[in-house]
Amino acid sequence: MSGNIQIGPPKLTRFERARIAGARALQVSLGAPILVELPSRVSDPIDIALAELKEGALPMTIRRTLPDGSYQDIALIDLA
Repeated sequence: MSGNIQIGPPKLTRFERARIAGARALQVSLGAPILVELPSRVSDPIDIALAELKEGALPMTIRRTLPDGSYQDIALIDLA
């Protein structure tokens, strides 16, 4: 890991995973390039987003915020 995770668990929560998959599926449905090789039978944007997430191909950052307003930005690749 490149950074020290101070806020939250050391991996993606199910809520973060759902949020990332939904956001990326929207991008794919609007014409964003697909970042991984897919089997020919896969065409659903959600399935594509989940495949990209599983492969670690998404260059995204998660921001975890505490109630006092402090936060930590964590690269998605660090939350495997």
